Amino acid sequence: MAEAKDIKKQIQNLTPKDFVTNQDIRWCPGCGDYSILKQVQGVMPELGIPRENIVFISGIGCSSRFPYYMNTFGMHSIHGRATAIASGLKAARPDLSVWIITGDGDSLSIGGNHLIHLLRRNFDVNILLFNNQIYGLTKGQYSPTSELGKKTKSTPMGSIDHPFNPLALCMGAESTFVARSLDREPRHMREILMRAEQHKGTSLVEIYQNCNIFNDGAFSGFTDKQLKKEHSLYLEHGKPLVFGAKEDKGIILDGFQARVVDLTDGKYSKEDLWIHDEKDRNKANILTRFFDDPSNEDALPRPFGIFYQENRFCYENALMEQLDYMKQKKGAPDLDKLLAGSNTWEAK
Repeated sequence: MAEAKDIKKQIQNLTPKDFVTNQDIRWCPGCGDYSILKQVQGVMPELGIPRENIVFISGIGCSSRFPYYMNTFGMHSIHGRATAIASGLKAARPDLSVWIITGDGDSLSIGGNHLIHLLRRNFDVNILLFNNQIYGLTKGQYSPTSELGKKTKSTPMGSIDHPFNPLALCMGAESTFVARSLDREPRHMREILMRAEQHKGTSLVEIYQNCNIFNDGAFSGFTDKQLKKEHSLYLEHGKPLVFGAKEDKGIILDGFQARVVDLTDGKYSKEDLWIHDEKDRNKANILTRFFDDPSNEDALPRPFGIFYQENRFCYENALMEQLDYMKQKKGAPDLDKLLAGSNTWEAK
């Protein structure tokens, strides 16, 4: 009992500084990763979880240096495979709080197959997908999320690849928690991170992250003070979809087609608008398609917040139930006997 009280006291006394390591941070000055790191370190003490029960696992890329800077357990793994390693860890240790740090190249290119299967299996882990629409670590090649026509070192005439829509992909893979935030909106990011950890199942948070060296300003339409209110839509459960510098625009659903309406001409009021419901998969799928170029005057605003969440059994829980059932039915297994099998003989 005394030991449990000591542990509880230690958790209560944790501060963001307790999650900071002595490692030199090797990101370019001005990189959006600094903001994400700070918000994650700030959220950790609020989770009420001992540091020794928190694990950060990453793949390859600028974002994947993250575990070095978190004073928790962690692993800098291999390209695209953080999701696979995290799945194995969660299956063996369901009690741990597991965070996967990945980028648009790491998770959507070489790691795409692992990502979709982790989402459908619904391990209780948190995925932070840093999306800067470029390969930053390898010095500026186009990535799976780079826009059509993007000129880079590997596409000097402009990319002819149709880019991934990350959240639409995740919805298609049956993800149980889908959200989006930005590196330059720290308060919003913290709220989303807290909700992601509270979700029982796989949470995926796409974070727009500015690479100021190789793709500076990729998300300026959503971060520039003069533009962001006209192009950004912040989702709140149970509230109408309203945006604009003076909250003078809204979204209605005309059949299955989203449409922007003017709230100042008397034809529509907030009561007529689409009310956001985090449990509605069909509407969430439509929201993920609000993916227009913000330079287009008729573009739909880009949504930020929680698009969708649902309660579904977690893979590791179902696995443990199966194992417990078989132990009760057949008794404790004999590992030596299992490894030996039936095709054995003795040498005399």
